[in-house]
Amino acid sequence: MSENSGHLWHGRFSSGPSDELMAFTASLPFDRHLWHDDITGSRAHVNGLERAGLLAADEAEAVRRALDTVHGEFASGSFDFVDSDEDIHTAIERRVTEIAGDAGAKLHTARSRNDQVATALRLWTRRNLLEVSDRVLVLVETLVSSADAAGWGDGGIYLPGYTHLQRAQPVQLAHHLAAHAWSLLRDVDRIHATIERMNISPLGAGALAGTSLPIDPSPTAKEMGFRAAFANSLDAVSDRDFVAEALFDIALLGVHLSRIGEEWVLWTTEEFGFARLDDAYSTGSSMLPQKKNADIAELARGKSGRLIGNLTGLLATLKGLPLAYNRDLQEDKEPLFDSVTQVVLALGALSGMIATAKFNQPRMQAAADDQLASATDLAEWLVRRGVPFRKAHALVGALVQQCIASGTPLVDLAAASADFGPEAAALVAPGVGVSMRTSPGGAGPTPALAQKAQLTAAISVARREQEDLRAL
Repeated sequence: MSENSGHLWHGRFSSGPSDELMAFTASLPFDRHLWHDDITGSRAHVNGLERAGLLAADEAEAVRRALDTVHGEFASGSFDFVDSDEDIHTAIERRVTEIAGDAGAKLHTARSRNDQVATALRLWTRRNLLEVSDRVLVLVETLVSSADAAGWGDGGIYLPGYTHLQRAQPVQLAHHLAAHAWSLLRDVDRIHATIERMNISPLGAGALAGTSLPIDPSPTAKEMGFRAAFANSLDAVSDRDFVAEALFDIALLGVHLSRIGEEWVLWTTEEFGFARLDDAYSTGSSMLPQKKNADIAELARGKSGRLIGNLTGLLATLKGLPLAYNRDLQEDKEPLFDSVTQVVLALGALSGMIATAKFNQPRMQAAADDQLASATDLAEWLVRRGVPFRKAHALVGALVQQCIASGTPLVDLAAASADFGPEAAALVAPGVGVSMRTSPGGAGPTPALAQKAQLTAAISVARREQEDLRAL
């Protein structure tokens, strides 16, 4: 037996690998995350080998018992790695063979590490994307709970809505929070679609061309909860679309979390003062005793760049690869594992931060009652009286310019104007503007109640889809 006998591919080689080669190519430090999913795939593979007559019943049972033992060792943290373990897959096979003997040495029959890795990674991605979407739904429900507390109908808390970060029109706080909930529900929908699309088993594709042995990938795929087995072996082992899609879903989710983070950074400043964070979800300064920082919101904003970078890095890796498997594909795992870890942490922290925060209703509403925020209502008042909108816009713009130049309150100018008068001036009063938004999907109390029902129904649908996917 050669010096290199500790490695599963030793037969072709007359000497062992160099330390430099092993240090550069080893994936065990990160792919050990796949241990549960590799064992899941191996159990299904053993059953398939038994059905094909490639493993006797007693051999198959011995390997299944060995896999159960290895699973227990990983679960308890007692699994011992050895120097020759290149990756998690060879480590598990080596240990199964130690336990089951010659029967364990048959575990790799009709299987390559190429289809083995692709299978384990699909299983891991499917399972962990469900955890991500679970966390997203918790954040959605947190936003809805905060919206409920703020009030959807008449009397609900309102604040300025912004365009270009300039005060634009008053909107209900519930409406604002719901806007983020809708974008997050789209993230859940994308994740669910990614899971559906990736739910194809590559096990049985072999290294690239299948095998001459009489295996049937279809029942093995069903056993693992996959919708079907692969149709093309070359595609099966080289496809990493599902990783790219998962990273895109997470990157866009990260962008949405960043937008939430940016708003909460602003809202919790002294300058805005719209919200106050709970002490458990904020930090202080090592030098400035008075500081209370929105670090969760800032990191949600900051880590989005990391999530985007993980996506673009993988796409750059994939763009030049010929069929079928290339070792470059080892680079698919670290960005995926990192993105999942970071977004799960971000979702949990943001949910806690928002759930425990307190809104400053007087400060929000005082800002929203800025008289200039009623400008559009004055223009629409004219439109309802037959004035073309462009002319109405110009008339109100002139009134606003006069208000700014003279310092005279807009309400007084409107009341004294021949184009407006006291009826129009009444629209400038505090709390009136937010009630004027009556169109479907708008930011006022009347459409808000309809939106609440729509949002509740959408969450229920997403939850049902989540449970259907979990049942795979």
